Amino acid sequence: MFDYSFVFTLLFSAVLVLELLTKFYLASRQIRHVASHRSSVPAAFAASISLKAHQKAADYTMAKMRFGMLETVFAAALLLGWTLLGGIDSLNQALIHSGLAAYGPLVPQLALLAAFGVISGLLDLPFTLYSTFKIEERFGFNKMTFRLWLADLAKSALVGVVVGLPIVALILWLMGSAGSLWWLWAWGTWMGFNLLVLLLFPTVIAPLFNKFKPLEDEALKARVTALMQRCGFMAKGLFVMDGSKRSAHANAYFTGFGATKRVVFYDTLLEQLSPDEVDAVLAHELGHFKHKHIIKRIISMFAMSLVGFALLGWLSSQAWFYTGLGVRPNLGAANDALALLLFLLVVPVFGFFISPLLTQFSRKHEFEADAYAVAQTNGKDLQSALLKLYQDNASTLTPDPVFVKFYYSHPPASERLGRMTPSTPQA
Repeated sequence: MFDYSFVFTLLFSAVLVLELLTKFYLASRQIRHVASHRSSVPAAFAASISLKAHQKAADYTMAKMRFGMLETVFAAALLLGWTLLGGIDSLNQALIHSGLAAYGPLVPQLALLAAFGVISGLLDLPFTLYSTFKIEERFGFNKMTFRLWLADLAKSALVGVVVGLPIVALILWLMGSAGSLWWLWAWGTWMGFNLLVLLLFPTVIAPLFNKFKPLEDEALKARVTALMQRCGFMAKGLFVMDGSKRSAHANAYFTGFGATKRVVFYDTLLEQLSPDEVDAVLAHELGHFKHKHIIKRIISMFAMSLVGFALLGWLSSQAWFYTGLGVRPNLGAANDALALLLFLLVVPVFGFFISPLLTQFSRKHEFEADAYAVAQTNGKDLQSALLKLYQDNASTLTPDPVFVKFYYSHPPASERLGRMTPSTPQA
């Protein structure tokens, strides 16, 4: 008899090793490429970026890459520990024999997912702490106190419990009660939940972590409002977020969906950019809406999620899926939580190799948004704004081309600025 379980174990192991080797290869290329260009500023940026800033960006990039390689090894070892070495199986068996089933069939399943989440989160904490309080601190970006970090951790856990557990419980209930097409009902539920989060995030979730004040600069408000009207965009309000209490990095974004859309500026962004440059950055974000990038991404998410739920629906009924990953299926209890957990662990391993396709589409969207911003404002303003952001965020100007194609959701500075040509703002 053909042993599907053994074959799946070999396939999973092979893909995991290939993923690990590929990540190391790409990271090594990035480090070598950035290091080899550290001694001089690229000619195209020599007039606007100092050698000191260029070297800081190179050092910051290399420090993050080296630390990322350590995280990658740990994550791969942890995944093996949870799966083939029996971590999930042992945790599941302990919960099955704990008597929790007396409180209902969903309780031990939710306990499994919650216990996994807590243990995984605790194991990840040292990496988060080192990244925030060592690497970000060393390069002058971290503004967060340890007390604030703990408060954020507690709030994130609370949001996870209040928001995450109910939707997970509903999906598990559908898996056990909605028949062979449960995955279709679960997909619809999941999509509805995501749309609800898009509506609630600006006014309910985000204010738990940051303060949002209406934009008080009347002159800037008038400029921004005029730009949005010219572009046919309506927003619920213009807000400034206190991003400086956590990081020196700067950004601006749109959030919300439908009537809850709002424009959010980091306070650090407004400190660094001139009004003309703020206009140009905002016009870039408006370009995403003009080209319907947000809608396209939501549709793509819907489609990929549908495929994912359909695949989960099939895999959850295959015994080799569990045993091939080192887990004994429950005989007298539901396996839905096991299937969901294993699926969420395994999919990223196999999905890693389609990353270049996804990032290529993202970079294409960024080019389109840049072109729209140049047409609506001024190419020189967008160029100078991006240069300031590249410098202030210590983004390397010399990334490895292969690394870019695999990971970069935004085009590198040389490609992005090279496509811009100054234009006269539209009336």
